[in-house]
Amino acid sequence: MESGNFFTDLVHAFQEGGFWMMPIATALTISVVISVERFIRLFMNYNVDGASFMFEIQKHILANDLDGAIRICNGSGKAALPKVMKAGLQRASREETQIQNAIDAVSLEMIPKLERRIPYLALIANIATLLGLLGTIAGLIKSFNAVALADPAQRQEILSAGIAEAMFATAFGLVTAIFTMISHSILSNKATQILEEIDEFGVKLMDLLSARKYRHSSEKNG
Repeated sequence: MESGNFFTDLVHAFQEGGFWMMPIATALTISVVISVERFIRLFMNYNVDGASFMFEIQKHILANDLDGAIRICNGSGKAALPKVMKAGLQRASREETQIQNAIDAVSLEMIPKLERRIPYLALIANIATLLGLLGTIAGLIKSFNAVALADPAQRQEILSAGIAEAMFATAFGLVTAIFTMISHSILSNKATQILEEIDEFGVKLMDLLSARKYRHSSEKNG
């Protein structure tokens, strides 16, 4: 019963909010769609436990099993870090500059994939706030104009309806903006974390491959 009342109140508030509720609802819909898509990508598709993954790669490199390390990368799906590691491992027998170039190339390729559409959320948050403010101003203008022409007995009712329209638009705009800003912050931090792991473990991979080459050259000279 309470949930039914809440839904009824929500519909009533949306209707009372006037024309500007629809553009704000559109902004909220776009925000939710982008947020859900980015959450799936960043927290499921592109994400991997960097420390555990690097530990497994390190074990294979120290055992001189590069094919095994590459198989681990292949088994990680669309995750960003394994793609970068794989690029370096596939060029493990080449010069360090070539290995580094391969790692850098894939890293640069992953950056736009990780950050895609996230900046739009900051824009949507600002737009939602401004649309709410615009709805507030429009509601107040509408109510004061109506009061000036209305019968004295109806002025109180008209003024209350206009102020309610203004306040509902403000509230809806702020709720949309707050949700979008929180989503933007979480997604931005996650994208940054993945990129930092790529940088960190890319350097560690270079160090491991350099140590492996040094070991092999020492064994040959010996």
